Amino acid sequence: MNFSEPFKLSGLLGRFSPDGKCLASCVQYRLVVRDVNTLQILQLYTCLDQIQYIEWSSDSLFILCAMYKRGVVQVWSLEQPDWHCKIDEGSAGLVASCWSPDGRHILNTTEFHSLGQGRADSRSSARDVLFLTSRDFSSSRVLELDGSSKVLPCSEPACVVQERGASGGVAGQLRITVWSLCTKSVSYIKYPKACQQGVAFTKDGRYMAVAERRDCKDFISIFVCSDWQLLRHFDTETQDLFGIEWAPNGCVLAVWDTCLEYKILLYSLDGRLLSTYRAYEWSLGIKSIAWSPSSQFLAIGSYDEKVRILNHVTWKKITEFEHPATIANTKTIVYKEVEKSPSVETERLSFPPPRALASSLFSTQSKYDVSQVPVSLQYIKPAADRANPKMGIGMLAFSPDNCFLATKNDNIPNAVWIWDIQKLKLFVVLEQLCAIQSFQWDPRQPRLAVCTGNSKVYFWSPAGCVSVQVPGEGDFQIVSLSWHASGDSMVLLSKENFCVCYLEREEVK
Repeated sequence: MNFSEPFKLSGLLGRFSPDGKCLASCVQYRLVVRDVNTLQILQLYTCLDQIQYIEWSSDSLFILCAMYKRGVVQVWSLEQPDWHCKIDEGSAGLVASCWSPDGRHILNTTEFHSLGQGRADSRSSARDVLFLTSRDFSSSRVLELDGSSKVLPCSEPACVVQERGASGGVAGQLRITVWSLCTKSVSYIKYPKACQQGVAFTKDGRYMAVAERRDCKDFISIFVCSDWQLLRHFDTETQDLFGIEWAPNGCVLAVWDTCLEYKILLYSLDGRLLSTYRAYEWSLGIKSIAWSPSSQFLAIGSYDEKVRILNHVTWKKITEFEHPATIANTKTIVYKEVEKSPSVETERLSFPPPRALASSLFSTQSKYDVSQVPVSLQYIKPAADRANPKMGIGMLAFSPDNCFLATKNDNIPNAVWIWDIQKLKLFVVLEQLCAIQSFQWDPRQPRLAVCTGNSKVYFWSPAGCVSVQVPGEGDFQIVSLSWHASGDSMVLLSKENFCVCYLEREEVK
């Protein structure tokens, strides 16, 4: 296992490209694209303001950079560095931005205010769109906006098109604008709901579901992504819809209600209600969900510190996993992280030692011991008088082979629970010294990577556990991580830096 040197980073913005060839990272207002294998800089782009979000297009040819505070989205091309696109939402207020599955449309969610009809005052909610095109784009191209368009003659390869007095404004209302990079056309989706997970695409990229809110009721609209035509529109039996997520096979849409009410509804692609599941009433409900890669199981994590598994045949509960503070089952393996002193042959150690070696000498190293059950885990009682209490199942993820489910109970922040899905029982518990920040499965095999906000990365597989110290100067506190699609490397992110961990081929196999 090898580690790269650390590189500067801001906003935890480090992303592998979908084709696995590039790694994009942000430093304030600069976007840096590196070769994955050599980490040599391939492209360096300068944005108008500090970047708050980045996303690769599905074909890895474009990168979207969103600057929410400024209301601007900039798109950069890897093939044509002299081409880029800028979308300025102006005073509309940019809330979110993402790619469509085809990588040629951008969906901007904006919060706009009431607009006067036909007003051309620059102080109104105007939308300015600036396309800086390469020479193969004709300056006579137009951007169609609500059926009207303007062509501005320009000697330079740039066109500016402004939209004034758009219709249908209501103060504080959201709207999704679909921008086409190919035709420069614009489509609108009204009434999207302001919720954490209100837009979802099927895995094959054919359909998009949008949660909507109008007249104090929740709705779902399903669109065909090829032409953005409405396929289905139906209301949902929710009090205050919180999120939506497609099954990996794209046949079932899960819709769940606010945390104040435990309810999850399952709809078919044509809008039929397949099933409704409610585990209990009069208490905080659903906190997280996860589909298995095969779409056979739906795991539902809730505030009562349990995970319930639904099957895809009857959509009934087949089991529930509890997360008690005491592990008593003798068949459950508990790996406990313990500190250990670094072992160095002092007679071979030069003084003063090299800076990198000195850092590893005085940093706390750790290893795993197998604890004898029963084991009592550190349990934290949440503050009852605060919003979003640290309680319940906040993280859960299936392994790529559908064999394991990893979960985290926020009441027991230092533990990762790994469940055997074939036997429907608890298999392993990882008890860490620090609170779990993030975990993610290797996309190629059942191997889990975990970080806890220190300079170590932890790996679990059915063969066992290992704690790996990230070498280097200073304190590299890993708060997030992401696997490469091949499973042979991963990017480790801290608040100010990132590095790449390369696994040996033997380790990958």
